[in-house]
Amino acid sequence: MPHTETVDDFKSLFLNQTPLIDLRAPIEFTQGTFSSSVNLPLMNDEERKAVGTCYKQESADAAVKLGHQLVSGCIKTQRVNAWVEHYKHNPDLVIYCFRGGQRSRISQQWLKEAGVECKYVQGGYKALRNYLLEQIEIAAQKPMTIIAGNTGSGKTTLINQVAQGVDLEGFANHRGSSFGRYVTEQPTQINFENNLAVELLKKEDAGFSQLIIEDEGRNIGALHLPHSIYKAMQSAPVMVIADPLDIRLERLLDDYVIRMQHDFIALSGEEQGWQQFSDYLKSGISGIKRRLGVERHDTLIKNIDSAVHIHQATGSIDGHLGWLEPLLSEYYDPMYQYQLSRKAERVIFTGDYQQVKAECHLLG
Repeated sequence: MPHTETVDDFKSLFLNQTPLIDLRAPIEFTQGTFSSSVNLPLMNDEERKAVGTCYKQESADAAVKLGHQLVSGCIKTQRVNAWVEHYKHNPDLVIYCFRGGQRSRISQQWLKEAGVECKYVQGGYKALRNYLLEQIEIAAQKPMTIIAGNTGSGKTTLINQVAQGVDLEGFANHRGSSFGRYVTEQPTQINFENNLAVELLKKEDAGFSQLIIEDEGRNIGALHLPHSIYKAMQSAPVMVIADPLDIRLERLLDDYVIRMQHDFIALSGEEQGWQQFSDYLKSGISGIKRRLGVERHDTLIKNIDSAVHIHQATGSIDGHLGWLEPLLSEYYDPMYQYQLSRKAERVIFTGDYQQVKAECHLLG
């Protein structure tokens, strides 16, 4: 097949957010894919499994023959029609399978017979994935500055307000603390890495000389940072946001109370949403029970129950300060100050939110 019928300019595919059809089976797609992809498989999970078994037990030719038998007639028509319909709205689309092999070539031929000229990715998903992993390694070699500060300092907000910022927590869909989860699930580890890599590629293409990243542990929720990025963060210079407790409490009330209560109710309705909101707050406390100690844990749980009751009955969120303030002053702040003391030799600037933001804008 002529080389012109394939695509190997992976950088342009990702920078342009080229629409992609992922021809792999749903089980492959759910493990990892790309944000510009839709899953319109050539074979479903059962058909793929049958063909794979045939390949192992008989031969490649027998597997191809079986594949054509399984995807024929009305089934073939339905799948080709789905591709054609997607093409009508995305005439620049590109297709791919796992390695850019049989599934891509067969699908391309069927599209051609349906009047659609479409390229497929040379090397398939595997080549795209490896390319993105390379971008992470390249980015890890760039200079970076770490934004640190006590819980509630607005680090993530600042990261998103500076052009060089890379929001690791945004890509992980988690705020990185015991209370960090959202009402929606975290992505798979592969999708986290893929989406992060595309963002790093965009920063590289925009010509930024360095990256600005929030201070993170090795893990963000259930996901882990790429090793090369995490390693580079351990030696990078640090800027510290030093905002007072009252300002930080206001931010956390907005993040952990107002936003989460709204999102749970929007997701599950009034009655179930309030219960889920209460469970979320108490789960955050229980997640650090061993470090809090039983007595302090139990006191905070009682304070949460009281705060949620008042919140639901009156709409007032002030009661949440009864658990949030001691949690910061007695647990999170001492812990973070200890962690920051271990980075003391790398701290290049300390100031309030606006001062640190201004310093970030001075970076290349």
